Amino acid sequence: MPAPARGALAIAAAVLLAAAAGCSSGSGHTAKDSSQGKDSSHGNGSAHSSAPAVAGDAAQPAPAAIVTGAGPKSSYDAQPQPAAGSCHYRYTADKQPLPDPNCTPGAISPAVNQGNINDTICKPGGYTSTIRPPVNITGKEKTDNAKSYGYTGPMGDAEYDHLISLQLGGDPNDARNLWIQPPSPGHVPGKGPNNPKDSVETHLHTAICKGQVTLTAAQQAIATDWTTAEAKLGISKGGAAAAPTAEADADGD
Repeated sequence: MPAPARGALAIAAAVLLAAAAGCSSGSGHTAKDSSQGKDSSHGNGSAHSSAPAVAGDAAQPAPAAIVTGAGPKSSYDAQPQPAAGSCHYRYTADKQPLPDPNCTPGAISPAVNQGNINDTICKPGGYTSTIRPPVNITGKEKTDNAKSYGYTGPMGDAEYDHLISLQLGGDPNDARNLWIQPPSPGHVPGKGPNNPKDSVETHLHTAICKGQVTLTAAQQAIATDWTTAEAKLGISKGGAAAAPTAEADADGD
């Protein structure tokens, strides 16, 4: 083969070898990048995954709207209660009682809203005494509700309680807003109701009337868990609640 031809073949061979080497190196580089990319993307994925988690947390559905009851009436009828034994108490870690959300989710009064609180729950001179059902009505309901919850303790030690109290715009006589609340830990039998929930209700009432929390936020917090309502709303027990306004609502019989 003439020398020029051999030279051309040598050059071509060199080019092919270089290309092959480049491809091999590229493949290895690609594999390395791919591996690094996987590690990197995993790391970034961890970083990025926190963003969707936060977004997901923020996008959690809001608590279901509280049902609206019939509101105050000039006269009340005893309301049918859940079937006997169908309701079950829940208890916090420190043994405070909570109602069954299926039986007692809470109900609000259509007569109270954020725009009229100064004429209703925050009205000077009181409000709840004007809308409270009479004892002959609540007494029968309490007896029937005790069967619903399987309460067998002294009736005088249990409070027939508005879950969303009247001073927070709770419905006066909707069965979904009333439950027989057993006494809290430390109660002395025969001494009558002893429920710290009553003071929580007054604290929230004060905060509403001072414009520190909205009516809806307070209603939702107390309906969800009365033991955490103050903390959830940022109300200190010695702060907003220090000077109750309008009235302290004893939400018993």
